[in-house]
Amino acid sequence: MPLIQLEGITKVYLTDEVETHALSGIHLEIQKGEYVSIAGPSGCGKSTLLSIIGLLDSPSEGAYHLNAQPVQGLTLAERARIRNREIGFIFQSFNLIGDLTVYENVELPLSYRGMPTSERRERVTEALEKVGMSHRAKHLPSQLSGGQQQRVAVARALAGRPAVLLADEPTGNLDSKNGEAVMNLLASLHREGATIVMVTHDERFAGHAARTVHLFDGRVVQERVEEKAR
Repeated sequence: MPLIQLEGITKVYLTDEVETHALSGIHLEIQKGEYVSIAGPSGCGKSTLLSIIGLLDSPSEGAYHLNAQPVQGLTLAERARIRNREIGFIFQSFNLIGDLTVYENVELPLSYRGMPTSERRERVTEALEKVGMSHRAKHLPSQLSGGQQQRVAVARALAGRPAVLLADEPTGNLDSKNGEAVMNLLASLHREGATIVMVTHDERFAGHAARTVHLFDGRVVQERVEEKAR
């Protein structure tokens, strides 16, 4: 079974009696260990699709299975538990907490699991080492560059050992050099076995993934397997 299976996913927003079709009949399967980019112009439904995959939003129609389990009908508490344990998020704006240190930012989601201190320490240390940020563990986010903050955000996602990493425009707030560094980090994680789904509008970075799904007006219009992945 695919790790992620979407069947006929449709998302309609109703505002002032006007229907906006953000997604229309999306069929998509993502296998464990794949690196998939979701590309397309602004407003095509990329982030909406990622929000549904990440259980931050629900489709208006269609079926979604994560790890062969249907997610329709889950309570808010159940969805939150799955997000915490199965899904790692990497956001464009980093979403680090300003008055917590790097170490504390990475540790926080693990604290919500009630994980013992010793296990949290082991996981945080391992994640920070993997992204090359161990030497900044006691720093605050404001003391880091944008590229360093994004590396901490990646470490926070990794520490939970999720089934899938979801990256929403992870290079959007970075210059080209730092953007390329973060993309190289994601590629390295994929080579180690991570499943990654990344939203991007930048064709240069979409090509880092093994497969690219192109959206336009809420529909899949093209899928491309990169030559390096053949």
